[in-house]
Amino acid sequence: MSHAAPLRTFTVLTFAVCLIVVVLGSYVRLSDAGLGCPDWPGCYGHLSPVGAQADTSPAGSAAAVASLSGRPLEAGKAWREMLHRYAAGTLAVMVFVLALLAFSWRRERLISPALSLALPALVLVQAAFGMLTVTWLLKPIIVTTHLLLGLTTLSLLWWLVLGLTRVKRGPRFVGGLPEIDLPGPKVRLARSLAAFGLIVLVLQIVLGGWTSSNYAALACPDLPTCQAAWWPPADFKDGFSPSRDVTIDEARGAGGLALVAIQLTHRIGALLLTLTLLVAAIAALRAHFSGAASLAASCVIAALALQLTIAVSMVLLGFPLALATAHNAGAALLLLATLALNRALHPVAS
Repeated sequence: MSHAAPLRTFTVLTFAVCLIVVVLGSYVRLSDAGLGCPDWPGCYGHLSPVGAQADTSPAGSAAAVASLSGRPLEAGKAWREMLHRYAAGTLAVMVFVLALLAFSWRRERLISPALSLALPALVLVQAAFGMLTVTWLLKPIIVTTHLLLGLTTLSLLWWLVLGLTRVKRGPRFVGGLPEIDLPGPKVRLARSLAAFGLIVLVLQIVLGGWTSSNYAALACPDLPTCQAAWWPPADFKDGFSPSRDVTIDEARGAGGLALVAIQLTHRIGALLLTLTLLVAAIAALRAHFSGAASLAASCVIAALALQLTIAVSMVLLGFPLALATAHNAGAALLLLATLALNRALHPVAS
């Protein structure tokens, strides 16, 4: 009996939970609720904000945490942060169960052993950085790394989903001999461009994470210029210093030159990424390699258009929280589409 179907279903569910965790994490960060519970893993010394709210004793744990952190309990922020932690905890359990299933059914070779071991290890590292985001008071380098680890987990789960759902192409035979399926020049070009597009996208996601964790989007409130200039004064050295620190209150102020440098670089990266992915997607469509590759290329173009629309609307409407969160979600969707394109251009024989 093959366990491919139940494993595929559970992998898809785990991937869906991971996507929710990534988007929810963005919402928590952008709504300034990352320190809604300034201790970890609990909330003001309790398992939930309910317990923290009920603990009104001056000598209780809630009062002690509030005094030590200098942050009184705000129920809304506390709930947002704890819902993210609950979802992340659920994901961790599902990832470990997935690894256990892969190990139990290893004879069927449904999942790479290395990948099944990498996912739990990655989740443990992710949990450690989740703790550091709180204990290091949302330091940008820690927050950015935490975000990137989450997207890495999402990417690996998506790669598993693609591997478990794809149709493998078997060898064709001509005259009793297997036909060698060598890719033509258009296919080779499409593969190279798709791989390069993925690299550029990863770099832009790193830059986007740095922009978000520094709240640098607010430094350029106009479009297409930044502070009414095509090249405003900017401090790139301070903007990209790994040791820098910033608060959302500072970002909402005049907007330092470092924040201008971060946002300006992010916008330039967005333009380069748009051109790169468009060229890669068009090359894949022109290659006529397979229906899956054409579908993935179309999804890349659609995700790119959606992301650009959200980005422009976000600036024009004054950076509303809903659109800022959608912008992070759009980056994840664009990453998934680009991964699907690279996978579709490299089918495996059964």
